[in-house]
Amino acid sequence: MICTDAEAFAALMPRDGAIAGLDLGTVTIGVAVSDRRRRVATPLETVRRTKFTLDAQRLLEIAGARDLKGFVLGLPINMDGSEGPRAQSTRAFARNLERLTELPIAFWDERLSTVAAERALLEADMSRKRRGEIIDHVAAGFILQGMLDRLGHLENRDG
Repeated sequence: MICTDAEAFAALMPRDGAIAGLDLGTVTIGVAVSDRRRRVATPLETVRRTKFTLDAQRLLEIAGARDLKGFVLGLPINMDGSEGPRAQSTRAFARNLERLTELPIAFWDERLSTVAAERALLEADMSRKRRGEIIDHVAAGFILQGMLDRLGHLENRDG
């Protein structure tokens, strides 16, 4: 099920269990996962995109192996708040993924997540080659951490 907001996403998940954050690019998909308590996002891997069925198969393999409870997709919203072709593509990916899994799917505004990831990697004095290899799953970590922080706020407010 595709959730319209963090509240709906939280309502569909058990209290504990890891979730995945995805940074969907045209060539790769960055993947990050949380801990079971949903406090910390950790970059995991970058999936090289081929075709949807194979991409989804890999994501579902990760979900099964890690007993994930949901997916958070970075939604590339324009700086003015509008949605362009990349956001439409992300929403289409979510609709297709929804047909293959019962896990809830949510979106997170990913504006500046890649910029933040790039800055963090530069501060770590990482080479350009190495940054290129891991930027997507580090960006997925920033996307996922944003949702984790929001979920934590909801939990503190409600609990």
